[in-house]
Amino acid sequence: QVQLVESGGGLVQPGKSLRLSCAASGSIGSIYVMNWYRQAPGKQRELVAGITSGGSTNYAHSAKGRFAISRDNAKNTVYLQMNSLKPEDTAVYYCNGIITLATMSVPRNYWGQGTQVTISS
Repeated sequence: QVQLVESGGGLVQPGKSLRLSCAASGSIGSIYVMNWYRQAPGKQRELVAGITSGGSTNYAHSAKGRFAISRDNAKNTVYLQMNSLKPEDTAVYYCNGIITLATMSVPRNYWGQGTQVTISS
């Protein structure tokens, strides 16, 4: 079993920064991809950023230039640095990992329970 636990969410003012963390634990074999998704009230869940095991990244158009995803492979942790935050960034942010167990070769999707990010004056 693999668990993903997010931290770092909270309430910040527009234009400020926030750094989210997601730590993976359990019987991990390999982490292929880690992603950050978000879901705002009344909206579909959307991909914000992703990073591969090799360090390749991708971003939603709304996040590009403001957000930066990174990972610490030694700690099985992914980060999302969020700068120049806007009210429309308000959402529950979810960590997602495409991960193999140490005893299996087929990767599976795992999800954290989410962390609330609120951007408001």
